[in-house]
Amino acid sequence: MAAEAFKIWFGHRFSGQPAPSQLTDAERAALAKHAAGRKRIVEIGVYFGASTRLLRSVMAADGEIVGVDPFFRGRIGIPFQKFVAERELAKASNGSARLMEAFSQDAAKSWTGPIDFLFIDADHSWKGIDRDWTDWSPFVSPGGVVAFHDALPAPGRPDYDSVRYFAERITNDPRFARIDAADSLAVVKRVD
Repeated sequence: MAAEAFKIWFGHRFSGQPAPSQLTDAERAALAKHAAGRKRIVEIGVYFGASTRLLRSVMAADGEIVGVDPFFRGRIGIPFQKFVAERELAKASNGSARLMEAFSQDAAKSWTGPIDFLFIDADHSWKGIDRDWTDWSPFVSPGGVVAFHDALPAPGRPDYDSVRYFAERITNDPRFARIDAADSLAVVKRVD
């Protein structure tokens, strides 16, 4: 991954190549729709920052976005993904933005305050999505929205544990109701 991350950073930095994204156009549109005007956004799993930039571009002008990712450094110890994500965030100017270089469970331990839009797109294993949901869902304020990538079966997408977790756990969580879907992206709203 380090060699691939270097190539992406190099192309992004010196050739103007766009940051890669694993989201479809429909998924990006759904994210933008539900994040529009939100004041406090947290993204778990930044990748190269394309979705982080999108969320910042549609959030409230005085909002805040925090991207949480460990930004693995590989064998040479350089976080090329983080460098690309920082450049992506700088392309949008709404509110404030910061990246937390941490695993989501560590970031949650020090988190304070409500979240009105949470995007979970990190560890898709059962244990990983359960940890993210358990750690972060209590911070979502009433009326707040949570979007999950790779939560629904979609043609051409792997059948991650996150699909089963969403179907078995999140859809049965009485605090939340499903309000939208686009390809593999599912969106729920806090109703309690």
